[in-house]
Amino acid sequence: MRIVMVKVDQAVLADPVRLKAVELSKRLLPVLPMPVDEIARLAARLTGAPMAVVTLVGSEEEFFAGTYALPETLGSRGKRLPLEYSLCKYVVSSDHLLGVEDMRASDDPELCEHLLTREYGVRAFLSVPVRDTEDRPVGSLTVLDTEVRGWTDEHSATLLEIEHLLRPPAGWTALPAAVDGLDSAALLDSVPQALLAVDANGIIVGFNRAAEDLLGFTAAEVRGCSLDDCIHPDYDHQPIGAALDRLFAAAPTRPVRRQVRLRHRDGRRLLTEVALTVVRGSAGALACVLITDLTGSKAVEERADHNASFLNALLDSLSVGVVACDAAGGLVVMNRALREVYGLPATSDLPTDYATAIGRFLYDSDNKPLPWRSAPLMRACAGEYVRDTDIFIAVPGHRNRTFSVTAQPIVTPDGRRTGAVAVSHEVTAVRRVERFRACHEAVELALKSAASIADATPSVLQAVVTTLGWSAAELYLVDEITGQLHTVGHWNGTAMDIEDFFGHTPVKGAGATGRVWKTGQPFWIREIGEATMLRSPFERERVEICLRSGIHSVLAVPVSDGRSLLGVLTCYAGAAEHHEDMLTVLLDGVAAQIGIFVALRRAEELSRQLGRMQDDFISLVGHELRTPLTAITAYAGMLADDYSEDDEGRAMVQSIERNAAELQTIVATLLDLAGLDSGHLNLNIRRVDLTTIIAECEAASHHHDVRFHTDMPDAVTIDGDPDRLRQVVQDLLDNAAKYSPGGSDVHVSLETDGQMAELCVSDEGIGTPRDERERVFDRFYRGSNVRHHGTNGSGLGLSRARTIVHLHGGTIQLLDNEPTGTVAVVRLPHEQDAALTVRRL
Repeated sequence: MRIVMVKVDQAVLADPVRLKAVELSKRLLPVLPMPVDEIARLAARLTGAPMAVVTLVGSEEEFFAGTYALPETLGSRGKRLPLEYSLCKYVVSSDHLLGVEDMRASDDPELCEHLLTREYGVRAFLSVPVRDTEDRPVGSLTVLDTEVRGWTDEHSATLLEIEHLLRPPAGWTALPAAVDGLDSAALLDSVPQALLAVDANGIIVGFNRAAEDLLGFTAAEVRGCSLDDCIHPDYDHQPIGAALDRLFAAAPTRPVRRQVRLRHRDGRRLLTEVALTVVRGSAGALACVLITDLTGSKAVEERADHNASFLNALLDSLSVGVVACDAAGGLVVMNRALREVYGLPATSDLPTDYATAIGRFLYDSDNKPLPWRSAPLMRACAGEYVRDTDIFIAVPGHRNRTFSVTAQPIVTPDGRRTGAVAVSHEVTAVRRVERFRACHEAVELALKSAASIADATPSVLQAVVTTLGWSAAELYLVDEITGQLHTVGHWNGTAMDIEDFFGHTPVKGAGATGRVWKTGQPFWIREIGEATMLRSPFERERVEICLRSGIHSVLAVPVSDGRSLLGVLTCYAGAAEHHEDMLTVLLDGVAAQIGIFVALRRAEELSRQLGRMQDDFISLVGHELRTPLTAITAYAGMLADDYSEDDEGRAMVQSIERNAAELQTIVATLLDLAGLDSGHLNLNIRRVDLTTIIAECEAASHHHDVRFHTDMPDAVTIDGDPDRLRQVVQDLLDNAAKYSPGGSDVHVSLETDGQMAELCVSDEGIGTPRDERERVFDRFYRGSNVRHHGTNGSGLGLSRARTIVHLHGGTIQLLDNEPTGTVAVVRLPHEQDAALTVRRL
């Protein structure tokens, strides 16, 4: 076998003489004695290849004259392909047999990357030139394999022999010579349409291959037979002989067309259209009957009607909207779902004035009118691919709806745009959920930045109305004193007349707001004009006001703190709404935010009132007690001087003096705390040495039954009030000694990390229960173990210590001291900013 390198000789391919021979071969190959498809099949079988093809190659394309087992997308008889898919061009250019065993492994990059290899997996081929009567290469006979093949000399010889079957007989240089006399079977078989030749007596003298395929008879079965004996033509219920007589007599120059039913060999009746002409030749006058099968056409029409009906039914069953237009932008399809959106009848003709009938309802994502030319369908008609674009459709009298639209042009295989199609998927609920999230965030921000619910109400209601796309909203709260429901504020998102609309006094149990006030449950009115439950004069008056203002739907939800009703949030819509559950969830969430805010503000106000009352009480009690206690102490001292040392009365007077002094200390501490908390007592801030303060407090402690151990640096200076810090240290040392057993140790340590100074006072006493460590800093609170221990105390020392430490910007806490006892830890800023050191409450 001879293997040559592939090459393309454009001069050979474009040779005018060769191209003329190619065109002649296209006409001659179909009328060869052996069909070209059969020759291709024979080549494949004898070489053991799975595919074969006979091709003719021009200067720019390849023509498939016969094929065997090629993929449908690759080629069929009569198909044309660009030269990029051609192997024939190499064979014709070289005019030699060409074989390749593995195209992918070829040294020639053109073969490695050939489209047949890349797209169809062809690995090997063997090809020989197909020649015309003048021995010019016009095409090739090629066998192909998707596996690597080792082509043999025997394969090459076989292919060369088969190629001779593709050569026309000598003398077939022109087609007219083959048809002289109209009695050539080859000519009849070359006609792709079914054709009969009938003499004047109705005897069939010609019957081509296409007629065999259509009617099921072979030419041998019908030649020499009368029409009535085989195909039984029904010629308008007239005898066929009479019709033939008229035909031969008239000898029309143009074909006479009639619909005729012919009998198939299996007995079926076929509806056909026949074109009747009279041709005179060497065999005399013959009637040529060209037959077109209308059965298939009828079936195609019926199938098209069925497909159209199926398509319409399918489109109308879809929940998404579908619309299509032609190349000029005219609407040709709109399914039922989209018609309902626009309020169009389900079966009427589509409007011709699209911009007015449909386009005026369209709005973009910014809620601005969307020109018809900018609609997704029109953009696709201009060639643009539109993906997931949101549009709003607002039809008067219908609820506003949001759609995500995808549109694309309709393009034919040859690249022509014939129109466009758009699919609209409703995302009203999805976008609403997204806006709900933003609404909750906006409500939260409005509440956080407002000092009172009255200040927050306009921003809160604006966020709700904007999110819903509704008309207005109003907030009512229950008065804590009277228990009546009164308006706090409203928001109007439209230009409606608000006279008599807002600010009315609700009636408990009447109307949407009043019913929620009474039941504590949400209340929904989908269409207020049809609400039969609103019968009372007050309710009918409110209905009239709403209808006059263009309101159709009302939704009211309770505002509560989880236990009691605090108010009602009522919203109004200009169109009937249908998403009751979803909207109720949104407003319930907003109402809950409002309820928490109102409850917190009321709790804060109550706390402030209680704090003021407590401070006023302490101040009052402190000042009222100080004067009598001073007098008691003074008189007790004077009485003590009247008794001798061993007199029993002296001991009693001293007890009075001692207890009065303790009361004075408690009163002084209370007043001190009240002054610090209220800011009436200021800190005297300066640079102080904590080490010195601790040492002085330790020296002043008179608890001789405990031992103090200190671990401190030479000096730790901070910005603070020395007297107040001395109070903190002294209270901590006194507590440690008071609640420690005799003979135990109290450890005092002080250290700093450069930013904070940390003082620790550790004792081995009774400790503090873990769940009470925060409460012991409250006024008058004493731990349960202390109360049971019987140790006296006022419960004010740690409270004052925490207040002082906090005023210095520090912290104080109690920790366990294993195995027994408590560690009091105070952390104070070591290097404070000047602005923080002068902190006052």
